Amino acid sequence: MDTARAAALFKALGDENRVRIMQLLQEGEKCACKLLEEFHFSQPTLSHHMKILVEAELVHARKVGKWMYYHISPDCIGEVLFFIMSLTP
Repeated sequence: MDTARAAALFKALGDENRVRIMQLLQEGEKCACKLLEEFHFSQPTLSHHMKILVEAELVHARKVGKWMYYHISPDCIGEVLFFIMSLTP
């Protein structure tokens, strides 16, 4: 993984709300409406956080009707783990 990719991933994870979103998605795919119930911010704010996670490829999104569903990208998580492990001697 190049340094720009690593920086983008860690920047996406560098926000407490986005880390909490990742923890919630660890339980499985969730609708944006269910994620929003766990926070004290607006739907546009959730959309902003989700856009960052999706653009970093940490999360995948799919639209069903008017609802967005999100789930963790196992490939990307593996990429992050591999990078972290490569930092150890």
